Formats: sequence, structure tokens, C-alpha cells
Amino acid sequence: MISQRTGVIVRSAKTADSGRLSVICRDSWQHAYSGIIPHGDLTTILARRDATWWRSRLRAGEQVLVVEVAGSIGGYATSGPARSRGNYQGEIYELYLTPTFQGLGLGEYLFEASRYRLDQRRLQGLIVWALVANDSAIDFYCRRGGKPVARVHERFGGTRLEKVALGWN
Repeated sequence: MISQRTGVIVRSAKTADSGRLSVICRDSWQHAYSGIIPHGDLTTILARRDATWWRSRLRAGEQVLVVEVAGSIGGYATSGPARSRGNYQGEIYELYLTPTFQGLGLGEYLFEASRYRLDQRRLQGLIVWALVANDSAIDFYCRRGGKPVARVHERFGGTRLEKVALGWN
């Protein structure tokens, strides 16, 4: 998907993108979750998501989209069948932009490209999970029409954090 007007490209990630995906993951997660996920737990999670991890996921067929502007990858999204049962068959598992690319409308490109990919797979309904304390993520999804449909708690080390599911029919 290329926007001729803006020069933004959304494409499938390649194994050659693994190093950049690792950096985007680290930077965006530190920006989003610092002060929410305990520091030690966040550091452990991010240490596992290095370039080797990304390369292995891509080789295994993980559906990863990247958004590129002027040849620079600024974010990624992963999606597929919903991991929970219910009315939503499709799920965006992750959608992250490096902090310098946030606030430019690039997340919307990734979101819409992910929705399109799920539609192509004939997965009806969409669900996205976000930590309740991640106000910017919840705001992003609500501005795109997501409605809260469920809440659960997840443990990060010794800390129990609440997550909200936002859904689209």
C-alpha cells in the first residue's frame, strides 16, 4: 500500500528488517510502558525481542507490516486470528511507532492496512487489547471507532495490570 500523496509505504516486513524492528520495539515499548510495566520486567521482555527473535518470527511466517517514510521504517503492526473466543475473529496484536514517528498519522496507515489484511482473510470483527494505563493507545483506538468490550488482568512479574479490549464489529 503506497500513498502517492504522502510517500508513505505500508508493506510486509522482510527478514532484512529484523534489526530495525528490534530497535522500534525497544524504543516504542520503553516510551509507552515506562512507569507502567515494572522496569525489570520491561527490560527482560525487550532483551528477548532482539533482531534474532524478529528474524525467527518472520521466517516462521508471522504477519508483520511496516510503515516506511522516505526509506525509513517508523513502525510495525502484527495481526491475525483473534486469540480469544467471542464475536471477534480478527485481532491486531501489536501496533507500535518509534517515538519520533508518533503523532504524524502513520499509525492510521498501519491500522487500516492491518484491517484490510484481516478482511482479506475473511476474519469478521476486530479486537485490540491495550493496557488500561496506556492512555495514548486507548485514545488512538477509540478515535478509530473502537468500543471497550472486555477487561482482564495480566501479570508482569509481581505486578498485576489491567487490560481493556476494544472491538469493532
